[in-house]
Amino acid sequence: MEKELTLNPFKIVQEQIENVGDVLGLSKDVVEVLKWPKRVLSVSIPVKMDDGSTKVFLGYRSQHNDALGPAKGGIRFHPDVTIDEVMALSMWMTLKCGVVGVPYGGGKGGVACNPKEMSQGEIEKVARGYIDGIWQFIGPEKDIPAPDVYTNPQIMAWMMDEYSKLKGYNVFGVITGKPLLLGGSEGRNMATAIGTLYTIREGVKVVGINLKGATVSVQGFGNAGFFAAKLLYDDGAKIVAVSDSKGGIYSEEGLDPYKVSEHKKKTGSVVGFPNTKEIGPKDTLTIPCDIVVPAALENQITTENANEVKAKIVAEAANGPTTPEADKIIAEKGILMLPDILTNAGGVTVSYFEWVQNNYGYYWSEEEVLDKLERIMVNAFKNVYEMYKEKKIDMRTAAGAVSIKRVVDAMKLRGWV
Repeated sequence: MEKELTLNPFKIVQEQIENVGDVLGLSKDVVEVLKWPKRVLSVSIPVKMDDGSTKVFLGYRSQHNDALGPAKGGIRFHPDVTIDEVMALSMWMTLKCGVVGVPYGGGKGGVACNPKEMSQGEIEKVARGYIDGIWQFIGPEKDIPAPDVYTNPQIMAWMMDEYSKLKGYNVFGVITGKPLLLGGSEGRNMATAIGTLYTIREGVKVVGINLKGATVSVQGFGNAGFFAAKLLYDDGAKIVAVSDSKGGIYSEEGLDPYKVSEHKKKTGSVVGFPNTKEIGPKDTLTIPCDIVVPAALENQITTENANEVKAKIVAEAANGPTTPEADKIIAEKGILMLPDILTNAGGVTVSYFEWVQNNYGYYWSEEEVLDKLERIMVNAFKNVYEMYKEKKIDMRTAAGAVSIKRVVDAMKLRGWV
């Protein structure tokens, strides 16, 4: 069972929804509605490559639930993108939006491609081709995409531009995570990591750790992982290990994430940073430390390594990094799990701020953005922790319960169930 769940995030999120349904006493009918996306679109994207050949890429967009508002969620460019993964991620986005209380449902998209092996021109053609395929199903009032794995503000700019061309006028609010010059929000590039920091700050209080001097290991050194390491380092934590797809590094004395980032820019990996011990990418999850931050891909903490996790807190900056069976092990070990739908919800929260600013045509300072984000994240943590204590359930189920209760209440008010 674990093997199947590990390979299929869609089965994982369905199981999580069933668990929450049991906690909340929801009817089987309501749970069944929540277990499936409302709409899933598959598109083929023919692209003339630089060598003159034409290659067809497959793209997907899943819209899970829009009871609370339009669908919201990122678009990833990754060779392993599947329709099941996209459906699962759209469902996690519903949970994520609900837990922080932003007026969205979940959406997610992806294109099966490897941008590391493509030119900028080829990536732009894929981005525009993807929008050509889905544009009638998205929009500021329907579904608002954003960046995700291997996509960035430039790709969002191309997508926004393509949508605007098809509509015949500028529609900045169709996409979030854009460059500042094209309606992006201050603070967006580090929003996921700052949301993670705010959640960890609350988590260490209930566990009884002083964040200053706490040891931290970060798996993944992309946008979320680097900023999480940097912000925790700036808060006084000691970063003892980091990793990327090529490997990891460990130093008992601590790492300076700024210098590690410079090394990665020069060499293409964190591996080889001076005065460090080389470790595997997954070893960062089991290094002795106070806080582990998974900031890579799904299904990284499984039954194979969950017993080896030695931290007091696991703070999921990535989406779905822990399987359900591993979750049980983490809970039994007394480790505080800060689940993805809470911990990394800073990204979607500031995406919401960006959408609001686009609709207003009025933009906030970074200080205003981060102040609003902190209030939302602290409040969300308190709601989840109260549910966790009240129902005597694990933190992931508690976060799901806070979120799904909001979604189900909205569905009932609308007469859907």
